[in-house]
Amino acid sequence: MSKTDTGLGRDQEDLGAAGSQLSTAPQEEISTPPSLGVIGWVRWFWRQLTSMRVALLLLLLLSLAAIPGSLIPQTGADASKVEDFRAAHRTLAPVYDKLGLFHVYSSVWFSAIYILLFVSLIGCIVPRTWQFTGQLRGRPPGAPKRLTRLPAYTTWRTQADPEQIREAALALLKKRRFRAHVVGDAVAAEKGYLRELGNLVFHIALIVLLVAFASGQLYKADGTKLMVEGDGFSNALPMYDDIKSGSLFQSDDLVPFSFDLKDFKGTYELTGPNKGTPRTFEARIRYSEGAYGKDRTTTVKVNEPLKIDDAKVYLVSHGYAPVVTVRDGTGKIVYQDAVPLLPLDGNVSSNGVVKVMDGYRDPKGNKEQLGFQAFFVPTFDARSGTMLSQFPALLNPLLAVNAYHGDLGVNSGIPQSVYQLDKKHMKAFKDGKGQLLKKLLKPGDTLTLPNGAGSLTFEKDIKEWAGFEIVQEPGSGWALGGALAAIFGLAASLFIQRRRVWVRAVRGADGVTVVEMAGLGRSESAKVPEELGDLAGILYDQAPGAPDPDDDASESPVVPAEGAEK
Repeated sequence: MSKTDTGLGRDQEDLGAAGSQLSTAPQEEISTPPSLGVIGWVRWFWRQLTSMRVALLLLLLLSLAAIPGSLIPQTGADASKVEDFRAAHRTLAPVYDKLGLFHVYSSVWFSAIYILLFVSLIGCIVPRTWQFTGQLRGRPPGAPKRLTRLPAYTTWRTQADPEQIREAALALLKKRRFRAHVVGDAVAAEKGYLRELGNLVFHIALIVLLVAFASGQLYKADGTKLMVEGDGFSNALPMYDDIKSGSLFQSDDLVPFSFDLKDFKGTYELTGPNKGTPRTFEARIRYSEGAYGKDRTTTVKVNEPLKIDDAKVYLVSHGYAPVVTVRDGTGKIVYQDAVPLLPLDGNVSSNGVVKVMDGYRDPKGNKEQLGFQAFFVPTFDARSGTMLSQFPALLNPLLAVNAYHGDLGVNSGIPQSVYQLDKKHMKAFKDGKGQLLKKLLKPGDTLTLPNGAGSLTFEKDIKEWAGFEIVQEPGSGWALGGALAAIFGLAASLFIQRRRVWVRAVRGADGVTVVEMAGLGRSESAKVPEELGDLAGILYDQAPGAPDPDDDASESPVVPAEGAEK
């Protein structure tokens, strides 16, 4: 081996030491599976799992695995849509069942990817955090023997003493927030630790997001409640119309609170091309936290939920609830209540049923049940030629009803919708012409049943109802914090550069001090030469240049390109 080759090898080794630990990223080597031994296989698998490329691959797989959950109906979100899908796709549905595509987020394969990503991130973060902590405790490495080989380099001669220059350089670098110290005949400084810190924060934030997402899915509760003005609600399972929850959720996990719907107000555009478009939906409620909390009044609007601990109360729907009074043949009131009707269109044309289950007797004194089909329009216009609302507000309300009597089937043990009428054991009331008894009622009008069977009155009081969605996700706050931390950490790792600067001052053979400055960054960037030039200019003002042996003129510091030496 020649002396030249030996010197080159030493230079490369010297430069490697100068650039060591500019990053906490583990050095990934091409690994081959071990030929023998269980322990060898385990070590090889662990090295692969905790490598950054595998973590990125698992993150990509997790994103791809979540796509079916958005395209295919999910049992946890809407079981009825899943049944409709099964009925429409007899061949495809069994395949989806075997693959777990109707419950993607709780399937075995999705959970496997999720857990592997979690373990991979932890395996990447722990050694990097340990290494970064060691770097913070240590000091920047000393200057290489040949600073001229570094990407950014400058030099000049000065009459100032080497000790004076090193002291000035040390003070300047510390003022610029470098970690600096004197090593031999040079000052070593380093800056940009926030880059690695941001990188670690980003990966830790991903773990926080994964944990928050998992806890949110396992302990979440999502329920709905339809409330007419004046109704009350207490956050307990029996009070919900419908509720879906995570696999680890228990009823005791519900946040204790209650509220009453005092009033609902909706306003709409009256004229113009957007006529009928909602302007405001507001529900004024009175609520209390805990069993003995103080009553408070607030207004819940669309996208402005009521927040109580981990629970949020959203306003999601609205409609009308006409007040009807049903009397038997003797004039006794057997039913009087506001009946919520379901909207069918944007102008709140609505339908529903009135069920009189107890207390009614026919003209002969026999116990019987009554059922009324109802169709309601808040704004009726006879000129339209249709029984459809022309505007969503209560401008000209009209209620269309027809009547039945018999057995509603509510005591059969088979659940049925409160908005549908089971006519299997019901008979329709007939008018004088033998046709189905029906009538259009304005507020205050009455439908009289034939043969003294009673009556139904459409009261002038028309209430409104509001649909609320009560969502409880314990990990939502952590998820938000993790997302923000991930954004800031990623920004720091992208825009902050880790770099080192060395300033060497030695006295030459002619007694004149030679100053050398060099910089090295983790990646090639114009920022390192620019920053080095700025520092060199300041230091040059404190230690002006001396004439070269062959030139009487003084020269200013220059930052040559690609390590060229002046």
